Amino acid sequence: MSSYSPLNSNNIQALRAQFPALQREVKGVTPVYLDGPGGTQMPDSVIDAFSAYLKGGNSNLGGKFQVSQETVDLVTQARESAAALLGSAPNEVFFGANMTSVTFSFSRALSQQWEEGDEVIVSVADHGANRSSWIMAAQDRGVTVHHLPIKDRSGALDLNTLETLLSEKTKLVAVTAASNITGTITDLEAVIAKSHAVGAKVFVDAVHLLPHQLVDVKSLDVDFLAGSAYKFYGPHLGFLYGKFDLLSDVTPYKVEPAPSFAPNCFETGTLNFEALSAFVASVAYLASLGDGDTLRSRLAKGYDNLHQYESVLSAYFLEKLQSVESAELYGIDGVEGRTATFALRFGDRDPLEIAEALGKQQIYVWSGHLYADKLTDAFGVTEKGGILRVGLMHYNTFEEIDRFFDALKSIL
Repeated sequence: MSSYSPLNSNNIQALRAQFPALQREVKGVTPVYLDGPGGTQMPDSVIDAFSAYLKGGNSNLGGKFQVSQETVDLVTQARESAAALLGSAPNEVFFGANMTSVTFSFSRALSQQWEEGDEVIVSVADHGANRSSWIMAAQDRGVTVHHLPIKDRSGALDLNTLETLLSEKTKLVAVTAASNITGTITDLEAVIAKSHAVGAKVFVDAVHLLPHQLVDVKSLDVDFLAGSAYKFYGPHLGFLYGKFDLLSDVTPYKVEPAPSFAPNCFETGTLNFEALSAFVASVAYLASLGDGDTLRSRLAKGYDNLHQYESVLSAYFLEKLQSVESAELYGIDGVEGRTATFALRFGDRDPLEIAEALGKQQIYVWSGHLYADKLTDAFGVTEKGGILRVGLMHYNTFEEIDRFFDALKSIL
């Protein structure tokens, strides 16, 4: 059994000791990293994996010598790690610079199957990466774009409206698995079932969900799903899952001599091998929080462990928030159905001003629209500075939440 299971206030300091960034001091104090939704800190094992690859020898794929074969083995291991993380087959995942890059690239390839008069649906709750990619591809192909609204201030997608937008002309529905602004989790099962009923494919942005919840692409029956490793303690690296038969049916943009078979054909140029080494280590780190006979089973238990701890942190945060008279919460007012990410406003106070004041006390949060500008538009707050985003990860503590609220009250 993992020494951190269950993760709680008694063993959290031992876990935090694995993260060098959580140990540093800035101007005499330890920073409070509440900026996790924008990118998490890394444990030693992930940091060391970068240099371990390079120290062993750096080579491209395909050489008839030891170091090149080791790089081939690394790419194979990275696909197997991704498959364990997503519940897919290894040959259904490809890697790229980041989620935005792989989505833009893939959207251009997939959209070659569309014709004028076809339709796609994007969501106002999504990060721009899963919106602009498809809108621009649709414009190139003369395809109509529909925008799926949210129901209310919870940020949940309006699935009744989805039913009215779907038709036999719908080629793709692009939605987020969880909002990077509010943390609200999408009912993916419902979205996928409704979309498949009219023959539409579904593309899911899982960037914000993957740090908090394990996904199972086969159980979901999702067609395509993308993620970013730097959001779950890993390197700046993007990846995209697709059902193998669907990937094989898409003609990629690639140089002519490059591999023509999926998924390799979508990996244009030379991969970032040192980042792939760190990606393998980040998946192993998540698995170290659980136990089991396989990597997938250890990941499942590890995610259960971090989820239970983050839920306790979330409940504590929401309780403390009630003591702030001017606080406005956008998203679900409770622990269930959300990640530990909170979108806040405080009357007419500019969120940027509050974020800057917190930053001076070494408490790190984000503010603004955070690339989900259509969501802040729907909330009516974009022109008012957007929101203040506080994100709790499993390496955060109750004491850090107390520091945040003490500082916040002094600023307000």
